[in-house]
Amino acid sequence: MNYQISDESKPDKTQNERIKKIRESLPDKEQSEIYANKLKALSDPTRLEILYLLSDGEMCVCRITPTLDKPQSSVSRHLNILKNLGFIKSRKEGVRVYYKLTNPKIANLVKELIKLI
Repeated sequence: MNYQISDESKPDKTQNERIKKIRESLPDKEQSEIYANKLKALSDPTRLEILYLLSDGEMCVCRITPTLDKPQSSVSRHLNILKNLGFIKSRKEGVRVYYKLTNPKIANLVKELIKLI
């Protein structure tokens, strides 16, 4: 898409070079879509609560559900979304499923984002 810019608002050579560098560093459309989907997942209060809970370490669904005071089916759905997007991982031990963050930095990131908002 090309927009017409009046002569007085056209960027000079230095600005053009800076804009070119910024454009080159931008993620491609596909990667931007992936990032946007991951950020959308964080916009759900239940998912944020789950990430907060897991920031303290691995936890069984049998503990997450009563802590959040939500139906297990709802909690499981949110856990699957977070797992599919790579925020958390699971392991099964007998009949119990345990979840933990894939990267401990995720908890810090969520907390920092909330502080910024």
